[in-house]
Amino acid sequence: MTNLVSIVEHEKYVVISIKNGKANVISHDVIDQLNQYLDQAESKGSVVVLTGTHGMFSGGYDLSVMKESMKAAMELVEKGSTLSRRLLSFPTPVIAACSGHAVAKGAFLLLSADYRIGIDGDFKIGLNEVAIGMTMHNAGIELARGRMTPCFFNRSVINAEIFSPEGALEAGFLDLIVKPKKFEKTVKAVAETMATLDMKAHLQTKLKARAELLALLDKSIAIDKNGSL
Repeated sequence: MTNLVSIVEHEKYVVISIKNGKANVISHDVIDQLNQYLDQAESKGSVVVLTGTHGMFSGGYDLSVMKESMKAAMELVEKGSTLSRRLLSFPTPVIAACSGHAVAKGAFLLLSADYRIGIDGDFKIGLNEVAIGMTMHNAGIELARGRMTPCFFNRSVINAEIFSPEGALEAGFLDLIVKPKKFEKTVKAVAETMATLDMKAHLQTKLKARAELLALLDKSIAIDKNGSL
């Protein structure tokens, strides 16, 4: 299997990077490899930093799969939604280091993390599904509703508005924006700080705080599995 995802281990955290070509698209193989490295991090109790490549976090699902057939598209969406559900309930903190553009599933990965750090620059972040002719899936709607700033929900999900990093911060896709030269240093500092948390308390609090959202996602994933885009 081609290495579409890489992992670098540090003492208390791991950096998992998507490296699938120019757009870092999310395919079945990418999700499989992400889960493999998440298993590794979980077994060691490590904080997770999820990132992409310079200028690109992820451009979303692999369109070659999404255009293949409705069945193929829904299978990939189900797998991606299940990944988001896993990240939202992961035993240790998940930090999304948004290294550039984050569109569609790339933006949903930001909404799936505990803390999101973006780079100040000419980058696009948001959910473009409606703009490219795709009806938003139920799990995506509930994830956005649960994590976005409420007044931006309609603008993002229904109107497919795309934001700059500053707009994404206001909309709820990001928690912090830093200058490019401070990005790696900031990610490292946040990861090391997160590693000082009591992980049992972190997980139990996370599951309590997100119980309603996780239940909605479980229901939505099941509905999407038997539905259509």
